[in-house]
Amino acid sequence: MSIIAHVGLDVHAASIRIAVLADGCSEVTEELTIVNDKATVAKHFKKLSSRYDLRCCYEASGCGYVLHRWLAEMGISSDVIAPSMIPRRPGDRVKTDRRDARNLAHLYRSGHLTRVHIPTKDEESVRKLVRLRETLVREIVESKNHLLKFLAEMGVSFDGRSNWTLKHWAWLRALSFEGTDKMVFSEYLSMLEFKQSRLREVEKGIDEIAMSDKYKERVAKLCCLRGIAQVSAMVLITEVIDFQRFGNPRALMSFFGLVPSEYSSGASRHQSTITKAGNSHCRRVVVEAAWKYQNAPRLGVDLKRRQEGQPADVVSHSWTAQHRLHKKFCGIACRKERCKAAVATARELVGFVWAIMTGNTSSSMVAAQA
Repeated sequence: MSIIAHVGLDVHAASIRIAVLADGCSEVTEELTIVNDKATVAKHFKKLSSRYDLRCCYEASGCGYVLHRWLAEMGISSDVIAPSMIPRRPGDRVKTDRRDARNLAHLYRSGHLTRVHIPTKDEESVRKLVRLRETLVREIVESKNHLLKFLAEMGVSFDGRSNWTLKHWAWLRALSFEGTDKMVFSEYLSMLEFKQSRLREVEKGIDEIAMSDKYKERVAKLCCLRGIAQVSAMVLITEVIDFQRFGNPRALMSFFGLVPSEYSSGASRHQSTITKAGNSHCRRVVVEAAWKYQNAPRLGVDLKRRQEGQPADVVSHSWTAQHRLHKKFCGIACRKERCKAAVATARELVGFVWAIMTGNTSSSMVAAQA
């Protein structure tokens, strides 16, 4: 029978540091650094797997899940670890690839690491497309700021009520400058228009995927909630993927980084700002949606259209959410800043999202753990 060995991998774009910790040994038994490519990985892990029953792990990073899939093709077990959940010694000020790989191996064997959910290739591809839209939106905002700053430096200002309306765009296209200023303005404007055209194409692609059999039902259910339309629903679905892996609403709130941080000792208990130790994409979406609940509950034209043909319990749950979250927002906003009210409302909104996506719309667990 092969000896079980826990393997810590410190993965970089060009190299991988390997630390092998065999069962029954208190220290790492083998260490090496290899090139990060499929052929080299296959060569070295084939040798290791001939001597050990391998259990590998590495931190989630920009290198993605490629190594996990290479190892899976070889029949080798591997987990991707959440970096923010790795235990750290306060007094440890030395960080090297060698120490990181060794630390992963020891902590993995002792069960002190938290695994991340690994998406399929198709799920990861759709997630990348949705994240591309977010990147384009940020770049469009940046391009708008560059253009407005240029106009301010030129002493040119729009006398309308607000920017980026049809009237504002007509005014921009009618502007004329001389010399190099003409080139600068033309490039800023062309760049902005190009990015907006690419955003429309990306959103078209997201719309097509959202209407596919795999996503259509889940997207439609989430869109029953006020503040969550198709794109927001796709962000939540592609980032979470499987809502069933969260046993209760608070676990999902924690995944979004929306639970309060806490420092308690003895008889004292102090709660502070939210941890933000979670998925920032989902957190942004639910906080933006939470601002909708500052307004009194109502069934607008768009929301009514989105709820047509949906299960009665989901629609009823959405209406319950409107009343409860509006009361929550207003109750906090009268005592604290409105941004804090939005975050607290977003945290509770996650409970309603969890209930809809796990089929627990009649459960009291949402109220109990919000």
